[in-house]
Amino acid sequence: MLQDVLFSSCCSLLVQVAFHDEMVESMKKVAGMDVELTVEERNLLSVAYKNVIGARRASWRIISSIEQKEENKGGEDKLKMIREYRQMVETELKLICCDILDVLDKHLIPAANTGKGTTTGIWLNLPQEMTGRRLRRTA
Repeated sequence: MLQDVLFSSCCSLLVQVAFHDEMVESMKKVAGMDVELTVEERNLLSVAYKNVIGARRASWRIISSIEQKEENKGGEDKLKMIREYRQMVETELKLICCDILDVLDKHLIPAANTGKGTTTGIWLNLPQEMTGRRLRRTA
């Protein structure tokens, strides 16, 4: 039953994630042109990353909920599998956050002419929200 719930939840999320991953890759190519993005392009980039992150956050919440229920039952075999999967999702979240920070640092901030502040903090804070550990920038 637990595996069925995990599988069906993950499959439905994968359908959503597949399109958004492609959108992120396309927008990264646009950002990689090292020109200031238009408002529409910035919105598309933001939506792409928010959707990719959102799908994985939803997955993380489902897995964490199942993990808590399984901890109460004491099922160690299932608990090990659930924890491994949760850690995999957390790793993906960290990589995505590092990816957008890299795009911001290498392409978008240097190309920006408006002089306004950036929103890099949200991408630094997300892993902390999920795992209690803040990302460290390696700039």
